[in-house]
Amino acid sequence: MATSDDAGVYRISDELALIQTLDFFTPIVDDPYDFGRIAAANALSDIYAMGGIPKTAMNIVAYPMGSMGPGPLREMLAGGAATLREADTVLLGGHSVEDEEMKYGLSVTGFVHPKRIIANQGLFVGDCLVLTKPLGTGIINTAIKGGLVPYETIRRVTELMATLNRKAAEIMTEFNISACTDITGFGLLGHIAEMISGTDIGVTIEVDKVPLLERAYELGSIGFVPIGSHKNREFRKDMVFASSDFDPVLRDILFDPQTSGGLLIGCEEKEATLMVKRMHNEGILEAAIIGFVTSNVNNTIQLL
Repeated sequence: MATSDDAGVYRISDELALIQTLDFFTPIVDDPYDFGRIAAANALSDIYAMGGIPKTAMNIVAYPMGSMGPGPLREMLAGGAATLREADTVLLGGHSVEDEEMKYGLSVTGFVHPKRIIANQGLFVGDCLVLTKPLGTGIINTAIKGGLVPYETIRRVTELMATLNRKAAEIMTEFNISACTDITGFGLLGHIAEMISGTDIGVTIEVDKVPLLERAYELGSIGFVPIGSHKNREFRKDMVFASSDFDPVLRDILFDPQTSGGLLIGCEEKEATLMVKRMHNEGILEAAIIGFVTSNVNNTIQLL
């Protein structure tokens, strides 16, 4: 709790610990099947971020049966189940309530060796930061609600959010990792802030190396920035520094709340270079080194 880590860990024995997490939210896409896929991938991500393997899950459902009927509910749960099968995770059951607004997510339990837990704090000075998915899902989803996004872009962002972090996590565990988190509602900079708060380090982000979704900048520049981005920026404004002429659209993207975003991984530069190469070879083509850790007792994030 003190470091806002991604999930809770309970040690069963010297060889086994449980990782437990839950997440649910309202629909962010129109198609209920895709919404189920995205919600499941998002819930599983916290297990992957801590170096664990998801094993079981339980559905969390709020649904307006009277106004929508059973069809979308079946599709949503089918999408979630498909993602769980892809993750080799067993669905044990769940709980549902009637509500005026649809909500869906899962509680997930994973396994990890107690000595191989990867927390969100633990970075060292000189470490590089690797991001495994591009940013911009919040901005594009906001524009989708405004009806200004073509079908191709909708499919691109949908598939990105529905993509598991499983392969990236499997590759990550082959290397000596200092810390890891997944990028979700607090945006890239908000989650970096959690990684360094209360420590003696800071972070420098080389913004031109941060992967962005196509059209995220364009849509952000015409005002499709979610309220969550402004809230994230206000909350962490005392930690983030940039030149007076820094592009405000890029700042919004760096604070953009992501749904089922990528992993942010810290490790030594040599390890980071090799890890990114492995990820590219395995099809995670937008994985990139985006910054590095500095000595800084004020815990600032410098944007270059």
